[in-house]
Amino acid sequence: MSSTSSPSPGRGPYIRTLTAAGRTLRVAVRPGTDRSTPPLLLMNGIGASLEVLQPFVDALDDRRTVVRFDVPGVGGSPRPVVPYNLATFGPVVAGVLKRLELDDPVDVLGLSWGGGLAQHFAVQHRRRVRRLVLAATGTGMLMVPAHPRVLGRMLTPRRHRDPEYARQIAGKIYGGTVRTDPDRAARALHAATRVGPKRGYYYQLAASTGWTSLPFLRLIRQPTLVIAGDDDPIIPVVNARIMARLIPDARLHVYPGGHIAMITEAHQIAPVVERFLDG
Repeated sequence: MSSTSSPSPGRGPYIRTLTAAGRTLRVAVRPGTDRSTPPLLLMNGIGASLEVLQPFVDALDDRRTVVRFDVPGVGGSPRPVVPYNLATFGPVVAGVLKRLELDDPVDVLGLSWGGGLAQHFAVQHRRRVRRLVLAATGTGMLMVPAHPRVLGRMLTPRRHRDPEYARQIAGKIYGGTVRTDPDRAARALHAATRVGPKRGYYYQLAASTGWTSLPFLRLIRQPTLVIAGDDDPIIPVVNARIMARLIPDARLHVYPGGHIAMITEAHQIAPVVERFLDG
């Protein structure tokens, strides 16, 4: 099922509704101007619709096709009839790529929760992933955790639904520049985002419960860039250092900033990612 037809390279982004492996997702594609440049598949953080990543997409070179999607029950994707987890969602993502006729390997970037999905996808569907970027993410259950107060605020989708609440807690949970400018976080989360039902957030939260990538990090064979902020209350930077050591072909980039710098300081992070992807 598709809501629009594929445009020619170089046109603006378009939205499609696709069904793959029994799940229906809202998918956004920004066609690139260069068919020889591998597409970049973005996997978002928890509770965030694909619009939240727009600043990063805008900061990327126009030659690169960029694909985003809303997970079930988040943004514009219908809520799932039954729960899912990272292992069962991987085939859905592979199916989306097939529906988009992206048959060659793609580059994958996972942010926060999406970084867990990206790690799992890179192992589960190795031939579909050329290069891997893991941004502000960790190894799941077995990792150096955030402070309990930070974790407590992550258990509710309120920050995605209430701009004033997002301003109040932004500095404490996201760190970086939003400590002194909390409006940045509110703008990043609410400027154009689509809020799905609360149940979608909890399904996404449950999808990674009990999951860890620590035992299989050495099975990630793709060239990998691990990027992390030195002031990230949600994912302490030590986790990025551990991942970069355990993934065989990984390099680490630590930037001065917090958890959502890829969105709030997209023009600083995007060139780092571009240089890595261009290899």
